[in-house]
Amino acid sequence: MRQSQGSSFAASWYSGFEGGGIDVSPHRRYVHRSFARMWHAFMMARVLVASVLLALQMFVLLTRSGGPSWLIAINSIHLCLVLVALWWIQPTDRSQLTQGQWLMTIGVDLLMVGLLQHYQEGSLNYEPLLALPVLLAAILGPLLAGLATAAAVTIYLLIESALVPALLAGGPTTGILQAGLSGVGFFMLAVLADHLSRRLAREQELAESSQAAARAQAQVNEVVVEGMSEGVLVTDEHGVVRSANPAAQRMLMGDAYPQGARLLLSGRPGWEALAHLVQQSFAQGQPVQAELDVHVDELTTHRVQARSRLTRARGERGGLCVLFLEDLREIEARVRTEKLASMGRMSAAVAHEIRNPLSAITQANALLDEEVTEAGQKRLTRMIDENAQRLARTVDDILNVARVQPAQEADRIPPLPLDPSLRVITTEWSRQHQAGQILGVHTHADNAHVRFDPEHLRRLMVNLLDNARRHASGQPSSIRVITQPSGADRIRLSVWSDGPPLEAGVMRHLFEPFFSSESRSSGLGLYLCRELCERYGAQIAYQRSSLDLKDGNEFYVLLPTVTALSRQPVQQSLSYPPQESVPPVPRLGRPSQFNA
Repeated sequence: MRQSQGSSFAASWYSGFEGGGIDVSPHRRYVHRSFARMWHAFMMARVLVASVLLALQMFVLLTRSGGPSWLIAINSIHLCLVLVALWWIQPTDRSQLTQGQWLMTIGVDLLMVGLLQHYQEGSLNYEPLLALPVLLAAILGPLLAGLATAAAVTIYLLIESALVPALLAGGPTTGILQAGLSGVGFFMLAVLADHLSRRLAREQELAESSQAAARAQAQVNEVVVEGMSEGVLVTDEHGVVRSANPAAQRMLMGDAYPQGARLLLSGRPGWEALAHLVQQSFAQGQPVQAELDVHVDELTTHRVQARSRLTRARGERGGLCVLFLEDLREIEARVRTEKLASMGRMSAAVAHEIRNPLSAITQANALLDEEVTEAGQKRLTRMIDENAQRLARTVDDILNVARVQPAQEADRIPPLPLDPSLRVITTEWSRQHQAGQILGVHTHADNAHVRFDPEHLRRLMVNLLDNARRHASGQPSSIRVITQPSGADRIRLSVWSDGPPLEAGVMRHLFEPFFSSESRSSGLGLYLCRELCERYGAQIAYQRSSLDLKDGNEFYVLLPTVTALSRQPVQQSLSYPPQESVPPVPRLGRPSQFNA
């Protein structure tokens, strides 16, 4: 039945719920429960009929209006058999019914009604009770069972009309004709009951299939809404928040959003603009769009673009307002990313335009260097050459970031001693920025060598130190550079500063290109740091950590070491030199994606 019904529908995303699907166990359980409820209803009807017949025979016996007294015993036995069938026979599907169980139900009812009809001596007529077993067989059994029951009833009526002398004026012919008409009626009853039961089963199956498809669609909608980066907020006309997806929760209250609670927009400080937008939407009966400020707390404010949509036509009541919230910083980041894609298409032409003047400058400087002899002039030509070479490497780095790098590039780079290189880089950076007091360098990986291009390591450290300097307090030792072993084959390079904690919206986009919390920053520094680390098999991450009993921001890089060049085994537990008066660096847990 299910396959024939399902073939009439067009294929859809939810065809698995419409017949022939992989998992139809929920539907099967529903059908079994329906069959069990119908069977129980028929069994209760049999109990009621048997009880009424027993009471009727007792009344006949007391009033001596006809019928033998032993019929009371037959009715009592019938009631007991009906109760036994009620408690013992509990099928969940028609295929579970055996021939013995059909005889315990239909056979017993036919025999009982036949005896009562044969031995009745008054004007009582028990023939209408024969409809109950016919209905039971036609509805809960196959069509063949219903027709067989109707045939048994018809044969009994014909035999009864032929054996019992007619008491009416029409003679025996009238009794046989009446029995035949009753038999035709029972056959029609069996066919109609079977047809209606099949029709109801198909309608029930279709309703269950539609309900399963609706549930699946609701689950898909829920998954889509929860996974959207755009915030979705559902409110009523009074400003009560009915639902909010995770993106909207982060925009409104961050991690402090109460799950399962209904909030009032006008009742919370910082949400007045949203409440006014909802009221304006309901008052005008049309969508409204605006840029609003949402105050999460005293330190965090989100600038969002809000768009409202109403779920009802104008003039109706009980509708809802759906607010779509989008962080303007994310919009600006997408715009910058699109600009980056456009700039990538121009990178080849720009590289040629820059490289050609650089080559001319380098050649002219070389010719000039051959002509000059004074020390001051030699120093100037050397400065020109160094800066021209640095500019050329910068152009190459930007182009290499845009191109896919071969995996074998890091293997061709000679091993680099990490701690001496870092001391040179930090000393140069400190002298350039006059940051000798605020910078502390603690190196504890003297024997470690890494495969990292020296110029790329300098670029990495300069970007991290510049970022730390922008957010540090400027107090002595407010910036720390620390190296220490991290396992047997990695070195942990940390750049720590005592700056304030980052906002949740900023943390999600730290290493994305052109994303910055400052208007004058290009947003490429951390992105280039991540690209350089991935090129050499290193990983970079951020976490909030504590040092010297002060909380700060830590960017750490896990660098694979070249163990073959280690002259001595690296100690696993290290401490700072006594003269620094600094406690050991806390070993903070690695993120799961960095686990070896």
